[in-house]
Amino acid sequence: MTFTHTLAEPRVEAAISRMFELAEQDEATAARLGAELALSRPPQELADAAAGIYMPISAEGGKLLYNLVRAVRPATVVEFGMSFGISTLHLAAAVRDNGTGRVITTEMSKDKIATARRTFAETGLDDLITVLEGDARETLAALEGPVDLVLLDGWKDLCLPVLRLLEPRLRPGTLVVADDIDQGEGEGPLRPYLDYVRDPAHGYQNVTFSVEDGMEISCRL
Repeated sequence: MTFTHTLAEPRVEAAISRMFELAEQDEATAARLGAELALSRPPQELADAAAGIYMPISAEGGKLLYNLVRAVRPATVVEFGMSFGISTLHLAAAVRDNGTGRVITTEMSKDKIATARRTFAETGLDDLITVLEGDARETLAALEGPVDLVLLDGWKDLCLPVLRLLEPRLRPGTLVVADDIDQGEGEGPLRPYLDYVRDPAHGYQNVTFSVEDGMEISCRL
C-alpha cells in the first residue's frame, strides 16, 4: 500500500492520535500535581514530577513542523524537550519523506524516554531519532556539526540558554521554532527568549504563527 506521506502511514497516524487523546488528560493531571509543579526546583526534579503530563504541540503545530522540515530539508534537526515524542514523530516523518537527515532530541524524564522509544520503534521511525537523556545544556554541548533546524519546546526558562549554546552551530538560513509563545507575555518564562530573538542586533528575522499557544519562527541571518 502506498501512502502520500509518512504522517498518513497507519502506525504513525495511530500513535499520534493515541497520544493526542491521552494528552487531553493533561489539565487534570497538572491540577492533581499542582503543588509539586508550582515549587521552584531544579529542572530534573520538575521533569520527574511532570512525567505523566504530555505537554504536546498542537495538531496544527505538528503539521507546520512537518512542512517546515520538508521545505528546508535539514541534515540535522535538534529538538529541546521531547516529552512523549509527538513533535518528534512529526519531525522524523518529514525527515523520512525527505529521504535524508536525522533528528536529535532531548529529554530529562527517564519514564518519558522509555515510553517514547517504544513508540518510535512501533512506528518504524526509531532509526532516524537519537534521544539524549539529561539536561540539554549538557547533552547538546558535545553535539558535532552544524544544526539546520531547531525546535525549542522544553522548559521555557531554558529556551534562551539552549539557543545560545547552539548558536555557534547555526548556519545562515537555519530556522529556530519556539512553541507556546503565549508564555512570553508579561513576565512569562519565555519573555527573555522572545526579547532576544526579536532584537535585530542578535541576527534573527522573526514571524509569529497563531497555532494554539503560538509559535515563533526565527531565521538565522
